[in-house]
Parts: sequence; C-alpha cells; structure tokens
Amino acid sequence: MSDGLSIVIADDHPLFRKGLTEVLRAEPRFDIVAEAGDGDTALAAITRFRPRLAILDVDMPKLDGLAVAEAIRDRSLGALPILLTMHAEADLLRRALELGVRGYILKDNAVGDIVACVNLVAEGRTYVSPTASHLLLIPRPAAVPAPAAAPGVEGLTKAEREVLRRIARSLTTKEIARELGSSPKTIENHRSHICAKLGLTGTNALVRFALEHRAQLN
Repeated sequence: MSDGLSIVIADDHPLFRKGLTEVLRAEPRFDIVAEAGDGDTALAAITRFRPRLAILDVDMPKLDGLAVAEAIRDRSLGALPILLTMHAEADLLRRALELGVRGYILKDNAVGDIVACVNLVAEGRTYVSPTASHLLLIPRPAAVPAPAAAPGVEGLTKAEREVLRRIARSLTTKEIARELGSSPKTIENHRSHICAKLGLTGTNALVRFALEHRAQLN
C-alpha cells in the first residue's frame, strides 16, 4: 500500500464505480486499495486493508451501505464512511449521520462532488452534497402520538418485537436479518419504525430501551 489516502469503493454498478475510481485516481494523493460490488465484499476489504475512507453505495446486495457503516462503527474498523445514494431523503440522511457516516453524496452529482467530499472528510469534517443540504433543515418528525400517549412494547407489531428482542441480545443488524430470514434493509426499517413508535432518539436509545424492557419481550 502506498502512503496516499487509502480508500475502498463499493458500488454494485461497475460503470459507475469505474467512473468514480478514475476521478479519484487522477488525484495523486488518493490510493484506491480495493473495489467491491456488494456489501459483504466491501466489509471484508475494509477489515483487511483498514482504509482511511470507505465510499459505500446505500443500495448494494448482501449488505447495504448503512449496514456496512454500522459494522465499521460497531467493530471499530476506523474507516470514515461516505454514502452514495439516489435518495434525497431527510430520514436516510439522519440515519446515516447517526451511524457515523461523514459524507452524503447524491449519485446524480457524484463525479463533481467526490473529490471535495473526500478531501473534507479526510480533514475530519462532514460533507453533504449541495443539492441535498436542504435536508439538514427538515426537522425530525414528532413522535406520534404525543409523548405522553406514546405506546410501549405492547404497541409494537410481532415482527418489531422479534427485532427488539434480538437488539436486547446485542445482535447486529446483519445477525438479526440472518436469524429472521430477512434483509438488513428490512431490519433497519423495523428499527426506524420502533424508534418512531416509542419516541426514541439518539444513537444508543433503542439499545438502552431494549435492555431495560427485556423482560417484557420474552
């Protein structure tokens, strides 16, 4: 590996991935140490090479970009995640930031944004594509219903309770998906719905709730 800024790029569209790679390799400072077409391969490469940055497509087979970012955080792999997405959605951006994602790039502008994003993230700053920056101004939806009437465990669906029970066992999103025969993206959706129903905010709030209410989940 060279002394450059090490990067792993993961996207399941080869032509798109090639375009980004070419743009980055034009910068002498950047060192592309691995490419991947799915989340499992990306996570293996990040674990092996320990890059400074990981550029991740949000919609990848096997593990999506959010699941890889979560694994990077949970396993203390050290890479700074940058998310590539077609979706200009406030909820997705908030979830990404909660998982430690440092760059959020809309694919329509990726070729033009990627170099600036990589440079800023490498400096310890956060980058959001200018065309998505308005998402930061959208307030988080209030819990429904009002906090005083928010349901407890009994207000969750059977599937949500199954997910919460496994969160209480400290399983990762990937491990929960494997046990339930589902996809990591579906599990992430369940987690988001549980948080909304319970009025939970913050990175560790869901885990804390699951541990405190473990007896009610059995």
